[in-house]
Formats: sequence, C-alpha cells, structure tokens
Amino acid sequence: MARDEGSPSEQTAAGQKFGRFYLQELINSGGMADIWLATTPSSPKAFALRRMHDRYRFNFGARRRFVRGCELLSQIHDHENIIGYVEHGKTDGALYLVMEYVEGASLKQLYAAQDPVLGEHVAQILIDMAVALEHLHSNGYMHLDFKPENVLVTRNGSVRLIDFDIAQPLPERPKKMSKNPGTPSYMAPEQLQQVPIDWRVDVFAYGVSAYELLTNNKPFPGESPGEILSQQINRSDFILPRQHNPDIPLAMENVIVKCLEHDPEERYPFFSVLVRDLKSALYV
Repeated sequence: MARDEGSPSEQTAAGQKFGRFYLQELINSGGMADIWLATTPSSPKAFALRRMHDRYRFNFGARRRFVRGCELLSQIHDHENIIGYVEHGKTDGALYLVMEYVEGASLKQLYAAQDPVLGEHVAQILIDMAVALEHLHSNGYMHLDFKPENVLVTRNGSVRLIDFDIAQPLPERPKKMSKNPGTPSYMAPEQLQQVPIDWRVDVFAYGVSAYELLTNNKPFPGESPGEILSQQINRSDFILPRQHNPDIPLAMENVIVKCLEHDPEERYPFFSVLVRDLKSALYV
C-alpha cells in the first residue's frame, strides 16, 4: 500500500521506541493510521500496534472514532474470529491500539494475489466471516464497513475481523445516520441512498464480499456511488454467481443472492440463520 505524505511511516525508523514498545517493521499504512510490528523487552511475543497519523492530532471527530473502535474491540475480542485486543491509549499525543499479531494478510491482498490459501480454505473463510459478524451483532453492534480489506486471514485459513472505528450500536428499528461512512462497493442500497438503516447492511456487505471471493467480480460494478446504486436498483444486468463460476454449489448461490436482495426485508434477518445455511450449502 502506498504511504501517505507526511504520515508517521515516513518519519519513524524501525527500532524506534514508542511508549513501552519498540516499532520493528511497518506492516501497513492506511488513511487514518499506520500498523507496526512491535515488541517489548519484557515479552518474546510480537504485537500489531496501530498508531494514528499525526495529522489527525487535532481532528477530534477522527480521534473519537479511533477511541470508540478501540473500546468496542476491548469488549468483543474474546472470540477466535475477532482480532485480539491488548491495550489502547495515548503516547506523546499519539493515539494507539495494540492487538495480537497475525501472520497472514488481508482477504483483499490474498484475493489480488490469487493466493492458494483461498482455494484451500475458501469454505471455512466464508463461514468464519459470517460467524465473526454474528458475534459482533450478538454483542449489540453493526460493523458498517465490512469488506475484504477488514478481514485478516492466517496461513492456515483462520479469519480475524478488524477495524471497528465506524461500528454503531444495533438500532431497535432502522435509523438514519448523521454521516455515511464506509466503502461504496460494499454498501447496501439504503446506505447509498442515505435512508434509515439497520444491521442488514452488514448482511448485504457480506454478500458482496462472498460474491467477489467466489467469482472474481463485483455483483454491482461501478466507478461511483451513483453508478453502483443504479446497478443495484436496475437488476437487468445482474449476473448470478454460477454464471461466473459453475463450481459454486447452487445452495451457496442462493445464500449470496438472498444477502444481496435490494429490500432489507428479503435478506437474512440474523447472521445465525445465514451461518446455518452456509454450513448446509458448503457441507461443513
């Protein structure tokens, strides 16, 4: 990933001390933060340390989102498909989050490289992603930015869901959000239209991710939110997953199509039901 101009990744040398941690290697650099491989003298264990970019030092909205994501992770991380939480805080004005270090890559990176780990473990990855979201929802939150970039996959195919900065409490009924963060390609129609939403937007995002993983295509391609929304509404050009990849079981195609329904009422009502159908479709 390209580094942002003026980001800490350009200002920090490997081996530099940060609080009680030593930053050993830059793992990733994103729009809001850098992620470093970090160690401490007191432990042989390696950690992933996410440090917010200095340019957000006085962006109080971004800082609130970062801290809220840390606090949420601290509440829900005790699950095999959620990234492990260690601590969060502030050092020299820089907000940080320390997580378990996972030897692997994001689903987006593996997909781009056509890594063989996907072919070997695709069924379990599909199930584990849904189980991770089921756990998040059962703890009272919706992710709102579920996509392959926010799914880490280890070399043995184990999944970890990450990045809870824009997660929100599950509303009792569809709720209009004051802002519309997220990634348009994975947004449900109601998100793109900025009308009230609920947890079923995560079901839709899961469907987009599963479709993409199994077909090497997006279900509703477009260069802008408007183009994507137009594809979602006008389904005349929608291509069923098995038309791209005949090896997909028919039952799995049915699961994906149900996730991608335009009307939220036609999608899966809960991830527990989705997980049940996934296991049946994938013979797990």
